[in-house]
Amino acid sequence: MTLSVTDTLRDERVEFTVDGDEVSLYVCGLTVSDDPHLGHARLWVHADVLHRWLEHLGYDVRHVENVTDVNEKIAARVGERESWTAEADVAETFTAEIFESMRGLNLRRAEVYPRVSGHVPEIIDLVESLVAAGYAYESNGSVYFDVTAFEGYGALSNQELEELEAQGEPDERSEKRHPSDFALWKAGGVSESAVREHRKHDHEGDLPEGETWESPWGEGRPGWHVECSAMSMTHLGDTLDVHMGGRDLVFPHHENEIAQSEAATGETFARYWLHAGLLSMEGEKMSSSIGNFWTVPDALEELGVNVLRTFYAGAAYRSEQALTDETIAEAEERWDRLSRTYDRAVDALDSVDAYAKAADETLRSAVETTRTDFTAAMNDDLNVREATAALLELTDAVNRHLDAAEGGHLAAAEDADGVAYDYRGLRRAVETFEELGEDVLGLRFDASGAGPGDGDVELAGELVELVLDLREAAREAGEYERADELRDALEDVGVTVEDGPEGPTYRFE
Repeated sequence: MTLSVTDTLRDERVEFTVDGDEVSLYVCGLTVSDDPHLGHARLWVHADVLHRWLEHLGYDVRHVENVTDVNEKIAARVGERESWTAEADVAETFTAEIFESMRGLNLRRAEVYPRVSGHVPEIIDLVESLVAAGYAYESNGSVYFDVTAFEGYGALSNQELEELEAQGEPDERSEKRHPSDFALWKAGGVSESAVREHRKHDHEGDLPEGETWESPWGEGRPGWHVECSAMSMTHLGDTLDVHMGGRDLVFPHHENEIAQSEAATGETFARYWLHAGLLSMEGEKMSSSIGNFWTVPDALEELGVNVLRTFYAGAAYRSEQALTDETIAEAEERWDRLSRTYDRAVDALDSVDAYAKAADETLRSAVETTRTDFTAAMNDDLNVREATAALLELTDAVNRHLDAAEGGHLAAAEDADGVAYDYRGLRRAVETFEELGEDVLGLRFDASGAGPGDGDVELAGELVELVLDLREAAREAGEYERADELRDALEDVGVTVEDGPEGPTYRFE
């Protein structure tokens, strides 16, 4: 089965094919005007899984993700902090936070992260070409794209031209030929009305106007939509293989990208349009403007990267997803099953009881079934929920093998004395967890993603084992009340202790 994806422009599931072994991937990045939240991270993680799966299939992925650092929302925050004296200061602060959050989420790095402020010459060149070709016109120092001049405008969002809503600020509409024409270049700085709309504090003195640049039409700023076209084509060429973004960007942003890009080049702008569904919290779309959001750093601190990535793997990229106590609890339970089984399998694999001649054909068959089912799920429009379910099925098979071996219910190798693990079967299972769980789904089975805060988990484990040693000594001495106190103290700090025939085990909650 080959990879298929749901293409928004064609409005159907289509087979994914490209020429050669290289895939160009453009992901619509953030406007850096606020803290990154879990709604932003949902797109990041699903784009990351796409990147990883394409690499797994053998493609070389050229991934570009923009940073919009020129915007009225950014300019409106100038002066909010003492260090924010210019639009660039605000943008730099939140750009740094975004990159830190991306690393915390264990995302593959893009080839480049182009910024609007560094591509103004390319933007001006693109606008000039559109004016020269008759697709755009100048009006009072601003330049607008003529939507009536581009055949097929509205196809991505499945709208007819006469049904389209007006675009842009109210004070632009008197300058435009058609209400849906959109700005490629805006004369002057940020308007007072835009600052007042987006401000988060009371400004003292003159309102900020943001940065401006000289152009053939006078001093001004780039329009929002033209930025992505200029940056993507600068770094990936006239035609992209995959353009990915949030569903809320279909119209007008991506619709306008198609129009201005294809009008300028005469080429197909993107072969595949993939749109991620939105994340809701408390029944509403998670949004900085609404205020119902959970920042990525706070979520990483509380849940850890593995629970977050397991949560996002609970729904396909194209689906809507809700952040609730129940969906987080499900992610915690799923990650706990995966991590505990992986650790248990590694411990068995590295023990003296793992034998080359011990064979559990049921385990080995389960490993191959998992790999087949995982691949089928991922090729089925990146169905991460079913792919995760395949890994969870493997945890059941691994645990059955370990339980049977430890209970003496498996045929032992000739040189085994009692417990005999299937070394080859366990090795293949561990490799499967690492190849599919880590390399594709982006999970971390090592200590760096093992728990809340991603702190020094190794040291924490050593301290827990020290307390457990003290507890065992108390039990052996008959001091059962003291032993219970030590167990309760561990549970109070989020460590669950379970007693078994081989001694106590623990896990971080």
